[in-house]
This record gives sequence, structure tokens and C-alpha cells, in this order.
Amino acid sequence: MTGACEAAPARRRGLTVLPLVALIFYDVSGGPFGIEDSVRAGGGALLPILGFLVLPVLWSLPEALVTAELASAFPTNAGYVAWVSAAFGPAAAFLVGFSKWASGTLDNALYPVLFLDYLRSGGGLVLSPPARSLAVLALTAALTYLNFRGLHLVGLSALALTAFSLSPFVALAVLAAPKIRPSRWLAVNVAAVEPRAYFNSMFWNLNYWDKASTLAGEVEEPRKTFPKAVFGAVGLVVGAYLIPLLAGTGALPSETAGEWTDGFFSVVGDRIGGPWLRVWIQAAAAMSNMGLFEAEMSGDSFQLLGMAEMGMIPAIFARRSRHGTPTYSILCSATGVVILSFMSFQEIVEFLNFLYGLGMLAVFAAFVKLRVKDPYLPRPYRIPVGAAGAAAMCVPPVVLITTVMCLASARTLVVSAAVAVAGVAMYYGVEHMKATGCVEFLTPVPPDSLRGSSSSSSSSAASDNGGDDDVEDVCALLLAAGEHAGEGVSVSKENY
Repeated sequence: MTGACEAAPARRRGLTVLPLVALIFYDVSGGPFGIEDSVRAGGGALLPILGFLVLPVLWSLPEALVTAELASAFPTNAGYVAWVSAAFGPAAAFLVGFSKWASGTLDNALYPVLFLDYLRSGGGLVLSPPARSLAVLALTAALTYLNFRGLHLVGLSALALTAFSLSPFVALAVLAAPKIRPSRWLAVNVAAVEPRAYFNSMFWNLNYWDKASTLAGEVEEPRKTFPKAVFGAVGLVVGAYLIPLLAGTGALPSETAGEWTDGFFSVVGDRIGGPWLRVWIQAAAAMSNMGLFEAEMSGDSFQLLGMAEMGMIPAIFARRSRHGTPTYSILCSATGVVILSFMSFQEIVEFLNFLYGLGMLAVFAAFVKLRVKDPYLPRPYRIPVGAAGAAAMCVPPVVLITTVMCLASARTLVVSAAVAVAGVAMYYGVEHMKATGCVEFLTPVPPDSLRGSSSSSSSSAASDNGGDDDVEDVCALLLAAGEHAGEGVSVSKENY
């Protein structure tokens, strides 16, 4: 490699380690809200407890490691789109970007639904269908406006929301301790196990580690900050799941497993601590869903901005507001949330998991290919394994993704196929717009003029063979974007 990626000009970036930890925490978790269904679908406490002990090692840690390495190598808002582009070219990257944006928008449609579920649980606020639809619309509008006001504000808000959202579960763990019977943690009713719902719930609660990579272009010293933030978030997520789960399932009779559905932690709080704890948990759930929405919206919108900066989608998606946020990318993501929010929790989870799984298969493949294809790519953080070790590390998460996808319903397969077809159609539509010049696209400085002259002999030979062209093209695009960061669509643009 020429090292072009490392040569990008330095500029002021907003997010530091702690706000980024909070945003990654909300990208992945946001607290134990939403894990309740894993107890019901798992037929008791044993399977979810095992899941949250084992799957972080087999799934979350490999994904977090890959994110830390590649986000440090490609510090751009395009995130995983840039990784796939470097490995397999722009067509594959566009399809991955579209499928993962669709998955993220589906994911964000959950949070207004979960917010209202927690208000309703335990005899709380019950809204009629029309009022519920209006509430979802109002929530989406308010949270979208907060996102528009700036990523730095979102990061600081996420820190405060993290502290508040987890605070009632400290009280729950303390109050539950005298009532815990460890034998209840071993309970499992095999006849009540629902494999599809269980795996989808576990997978959803432990994925999206790579989503924060779409904020890498907004991070203070991303090559140092990103690895620290990713590993800090891993410990926070695992603790936020296991402690409340152990407290709730250990303190309540095993026969209550069938009651564990969305919003049940507020009922757990009521039974263990009383109405005051139920209200506290409901308030924490509301705040958590705000953080989840904000983190997902930031990731989705900045992904579109990054794709626009790479010339993959129209330049309008790279246009920033006076707050530095991508105005039209945010509006696009918010529109998708409103359209999709009418679906049920389980429908949304299964659809988004399948689409996310497709994208992650491409991301893991890109990670391995870049290790083989371009071992000299500057990686400020590098997982301490060789190419063979990198491939072996990806086997467990790929097996889990395949399992989840094989359990998908026929409806999910149809919806995912429709999204794939739409992605292909959009790709060729974008290429047609470039060819005709009917829509404006960013045109970064041609890659050949940005590839430095300090190539090593080995990387030059590889480039001569065409093996590293995609990697160098991506690095050149990042350098060009870095030179003009913050200038929105005024960056050396013209019609293709």
C-alpha cells in the first residue's frame, strides 16, 4: 500500500472516547430493555443466560475486533461501505450499504414501539391505535430534530442517558439479591422453546457493533479513540444484560417465564421493589429508547453522508446543516422509520436480522480478503493474528449468522429478496444518473493523482497486478474527502 489513507489531513473531530463508548453502547444495546423475549422464547432462564455468556465471545467480540481494525484503517463516515469497496469494488459496497441502511432503518422503527410498550406495561398508559400512530410520529419528529442539532450534542446526551437508563437496575439487583434462588437460573422448559424467536432475540441484542464505524469521520483521533471505545463498550453491554437478567430470573419463580415479553422488566421491578421501581424502570426505558434512536439515526445518516462523499449516491446526501449534521440523510432515514413503524416487534426484528446478516457476511469476507489482498495496508489497530487466524476468528459469527438466516420465515425471505432487488435496481439507477448527468454527485480528486510516491516494492508489485486497485481507490477518496471536510457539497463537485 502507498499509505495514502494515513496521509489524510488532520482536522478537528467532535467525538472523544466516552461519548463514543455511549454511542456504541446504544448502537448495540441501550440496556436490558428488549431482552425479555429471550426468556420466554428460551423456555426459562438457562438459555438466555448461556446466550449472553457465550455469544458475546463467539459473536460480539469478533465483530468488535473487526470494527476496531478496519475503522482505524479507514476513518471515514462510509464505514463498512468503504471496507467492502476496498475488498470487492463499488458495486458490492453499494448493495451492502443499501441492505445495512435498510436494516438500520428497520431497527430504528422499533424504538418508538418499545417506548410505548413500556408505558403500557404494568397497567400503564394505553393508547388507541390512532393515538398510538400519532405518538410514534411525534416521537420520531422530536428525536430526529435532536439528531439534526449536532452529533456532539447526541454524544453527550448518550452519556447522560446511559447513566440514567442503567441506574434502576442497580437498585433492582440490590433488592433482588436476598430473593435470588440460583436453581431458577437452570430452569428450561424444552417444550416451550421457540428457536426462531430465541435466536432472533439474542442476535438482535448483540449486533450492530460495526454501526459506529459510520461515525469514524466525526471522531477525535479515530485511530486511537475507536479501539478504546469499542472494547469499553463490550464490557458495558455484557454487564448491562447479565446483571438485570440474573436478578430478575433468580428472584421470580421459574413459572413466570411465559410472562417475559417486551416491557416485562417494569413488572419485575414492581414485584421486587414496588410501584416506585416500576415507574423508575419505565422512565429509564423511555430514556433508553431515546438514546437507541439517536445512535441508530446518527449511524444511518452519516453512512449516507459517507457514501455521498465517495460518489456512490447523489451529492445532496452529503450536504450538512449549520450544526454539521447531514440534513437530507437524516430526513431520508426518518421517513423510513415512520413508514416501517406500523409493523410488530417480532416482524421488525426478524426482517432486520436477515438483512443485517447479509451485510455482515460481506463485511467478514472483506476483512479476511483485505488481510490476504493487502497485508501492508496501514492498520493503526491490528488484531494480533495472521490471515489464517483472522479467517478462523470469523467462523463462529458466520455460523451464527447462517443459523439465524436459516430459521427465517418465508415472509422474511420474500421481503429480503425484494430489498435485494430494490438495491440492484437503485445501483443501476444511480449509475444511469451519473452517465446522464441529471443529478449532482461529488467527484473527489482522481485516485491516480493522490497515490503517494512512497510505495514499498511489494505493494507496488501488487498494484501493478491490479490486486490493490480497489484499496488505493478507497484511500484516495478518503484523502480527498478529508481535504475538504466540513464544506458539504461545495467539495470539488460537478455532474458526472
